[in-house]
Amino acid sequence: MLNLFTRLLALLRRGPLVLTSRLRLSENTFMAILAVAIGLLSGLCNFAFRRTIEFFHWLVIEQGVSFFAIDFNQFSPQRFWVVLFPLSGALLLIPFGLFFARDLRFGFSAFLEQVNLRGAKIPGRTILTRGLASAITLGTGGSAGQEGPIAQIGGAVGSQFGQGFKVSGNRLKVLVACGVSGGVAATFNAPIAGVFFAQEIVLLSSFEIASFTSIVIASGMSTVVSRALLGNEVAFAVPPYQVGSHWELLLYLLLGLLVGVLAAAFIDSHFRVKGLFDRLRLPRLVKPLLGMLLVGLIGIGLPQVFGNGYEFINGFLQGDGTWRLLLALVLFKALATSITLGSGMPGGLFAPVLYIGAVIGGCFGHLAQQLLPQLGLLPGAYALIGMGAFLSAATHAPMTAIFLLFEMTASYQVIVPIMLTCVVGTTISRHFCKESLDTVELARAGINLEAGKERNIMKSLRVGDVMARQPVTLPESMTLRQFTDFISQTRHTNFPLVNQMGELTGIISVQDFLGVVFEKDLLDLVVVKELATIEVTTVFEDENLDQAMRRIGYRNIEQLPVVARDCRQQLVGIISRRDMVSAYNRALMARTLKEDSGG
Repeated sequence: MLNLFTRLLALLRRGPLVLTSRLRLSENTFMAILAVAIGLLSGLCNFAFRRTIEFFHWLVIEQGVSFFAIDFNQFSPQRFWVVLFPLSGALLLIPFGLFFARDLRFGFSAFLEQVNLRGAKIPGRTILTRGLASAITLGTGGSAGQEGPIAQIGGAVGSQFGQGFKVSGNRLKVLVACGVSGGVAATFNAPIAGVFFAQEIVLLSSFEIASFTSIVIASGMSTVVSRALLGNEVAFAVPPYQVGSHWELLLYLLLGLLVGVLAAAFIDSHFRVKGLFDRLRLPRLVKPLLGMLLVGLIGIGLPQVFGNGYEFINGFLQGDGTWRLLLALVLFKALATSITLGSGMPGGLFAPVLYIGAVIGGCFGHLAQQLLPQLGLLPGAYALIGMGAFLSAATHAPMTAIFLLFEMTASYQVIVPIMLTCVVGTTISRHFCKESLDTVELARAGINLEAGKERNIMKSLRVGDVMARQPVTLPESMTLRQFTDFISQTRHTNFPLVNQMGELTGIISVQDFLGVVFEKDLLDLVVVKELATIEVTTVFEDENLDQAMRRIGYRNIEQLPVVARDCRQQLVGIISRRDMVSAYNRALMARTLKEDSGG
C-alpha cells in the first residue's frame, strides 16, 4: 500500500512536466500560463486574508467596544480597557511563537534575501502561518500593514508553483514576483502599482521583457479576482484632485524636502526601537506582550494608531483633523508601528508608511492653508501627495508610489506634484540614509541585494579563515644575489620583508627585481629593501574577502599581507587572489547544494 502511494505521488509530481512536454509549449507561453494561475490564487489569498483580519477585528475590537461600552468620541474611564485589545493579539500569537517561530521571524527583509540570494524557495506553510499571524496582529489593533504579509503570501504561492513544476532559479524568482504583484495589486485594486512594486522592490528594478509580461499578467488576473469578490473599489476614497495655483509647486517642493528628512528619521528611529527590544533580557514570548501593552497605552489617548489605519487615512484625504492632531499622529503612529514590529509581532510597514505620509502632508496642508489663505489650498490634496512621497522616500521606490497615486486618483493633474515630491523626498532620504526600510537589516548583516549573490558570498567570508598563517618572508637585508637564488626555488612571486624584530617593513615582487637582474655588479651591493615597496597595502583578518579583493584590484597585485589591527607592523599571514577565488568557489558550491536540497 505504501509503495502504491509513493508511486502515485511521484506520478502527480511528474504529471505537469509530462503534460507541458507533450503540448510542446514554449517557455514564455508556459510562464504566462503559470502567471494566470498564480494571479488567480493571489487574488483569492488576498480576499481570504482580508476576511481573516475583519474576523479578528470583529472578535476582539468590536466585541470589546460593545462589552466595555467604550465611546471613542469622548474620553471616559472605559477607554482604558482598549489596552486589552492589542494585548489579546499578543496572547493569541503565543502558540505561533512556540511552534512556528521561524515563520514569524521571516519578515520582508528576509523574504527579499530569500528571493534574490537563496534560490526563491519559500515554504508553502508560510501562506497559512504568516498570513494568520499577521491577521491577528492587524485585527487586534497592532500598528502594522497588510501589504507586506500579502506580498509574502503571494510570493509563497508563486514559489510553490515554480517548485512544483521544477522551474529553474531565475524563472522561480519571476514566479515569486508574479505572486507579489498579484497580492499588492489586489490589495489596492491597482494593477500597475502591483507590477512596479514587484519590479522595483522585489526584483530590484532588473527588467526583462519576458518576466515583465508574466508579472503584468499575474497582476491583472489578481485584480480581476479582487474586483469580482470585493467590487471595483480602490483602497482609499480619494476626492477629485485639483491644483489651485501653479505656485503650489513650490509648496510641494518644500513638502518633498520635509518628507525626505522625516523618512530618514523614521528609518533610523524604527530600527533603534527594534534594537532596544532585541537587547531586552526577556523571554522571546514576553517581548510581544510588552510591546502590545505599550501600543495599547498609546491607543488610550490616540486610538487612531490601531491597525492599518485605512479608515483614518480616508478621513485625512478628505481634509479631516487639525494640524495639532496630525502632528501628534506623526510621532505616535511611527512609535506604535516600531513597537509593534520591533517587539516581534508579524506585519508589514507599507500601510503605516502611507499613514505617516498622509498625516505629514495633512499637517503641512493645514498649516499652509492658515498661512496662505488667498491660495485656496486643500489640506486633503497635501495629505494625498504626502502619502505617496513618504512611501517613495521610505522604501526608495518612487515608481511604485507615483503609479499607486495615479491609479487611485485617475487624474493626470496629480502626476507633476507627485513626481516632484517623490523625487525630492527620495533623494533627501537617500542622502541621510542609504538603505531603505526593507534593506537596513540586510545591510547591517553585510548583505547588499543589488550586488548579487557573488559579491554577498565574498562578503560572508573572512580573511582570517582563508589566509596562509605561515607566510614566506624575507629579511630586509637580503642581497639581490641571495634573492636570485631564492626565487629560483619557489613558485611565489611576492614576498613580505621583515626586520630583525619580525616587523613588516615592505614587500618585493619578481617584477621589482627584473630591472636590475642583469646588473651583475649590483647583486652583492644592493639589498632587497632598496627595491621593495615600502608603503604596503595590507588587510586585517577580520575583514571580508570583498574588501580584500577590492584592494588587490586597485593595486593589481597578487597577494596581500595580513596584519594585526592593533599593530600594523605585526604580520599574521598572507592572502592571495588564488586563495580568495578558491574559497569563493567552495562557498558557492556549498550554497548551491544547500539551495537545491531545499535547505
